[in-house]
Amino acid sequence: MKRRPLPVAAALAATAALLLTACGSGDDKSSGNDKSAGADRGSETPKESAEPSGAQAEDKPDGVDVSLPKDMKLVFDWDKPKDKNEAAAIDDAANFVRAIYRGVYKRTSNDAAVTTYSTGDGLHYAKTQIGSRVDGGWTATGTRRHYQATTRSAPNGKSVEVAFCVDSSKFYGKEVKTEKILRSKPSIADFDYFKVVMVKFPTGDGLWQASKVFVEAKAEKCW
Repeated sequence: MKRRPLPVAAALAATAALLLTACGSGDDKSSGNDKSAGADRGSETPKESAEPSGAQAEDKPDGVDVSLPKDMKLVFDWDKPKDKNEAAAIDDAANFVRAIYRGVYKRTSNDAAVTTYSTGDGLHYAKTQIGSRVDGGWTATGTRRHYQATTRSAPNGKSVEVAFCVDSSKFYGKEVKTEKILRSKPSIADFDYFKVVMVKFPTGDGLWQASKVFVEAKAEKCW
């Protein structure tokens, strides 16, 4: 879906107005996805996290670059919902995930994709995920699969919860300086369950931003 490019400044200006109460369960646990020396694992409290549906999204769906290097593959193995809002929200939830890993690739949490596709706690989560990898001196490589997606709209139509499983068993951390791949034996620790609350940008451009992300680590439902 091609939409009119959105100025990054406009996206930042509306951050406070877009925050809504999350639809996700407070019992979810936070976690990361790639096996980057434990960058995002271990916390037992809810945190934020998520990218577009289908095979490969456009590089600039909103006039914002979300392209990734060839060795960093994010696969979205799900169907687009029939509901217009939910379809747009799931696309931009996928863009949110892409934005995070683009930030990792570019070594900055201030990339335009990050500030376009996230707001509030979602933006904080993205910056934390990117920052931990930059500080640790690693990036990511391999294939990260997203599947079993569901969507749920809020009664006011201004937010959509996008939930999905993640398989990171073939997605690894990679040291930037040495290019050493940090492989580990596949286990249930590679499977997480995400709930991303997407909120509708108020200008009518069709943009949705991640405002909350809850992640259940070692998710048996995704195993």
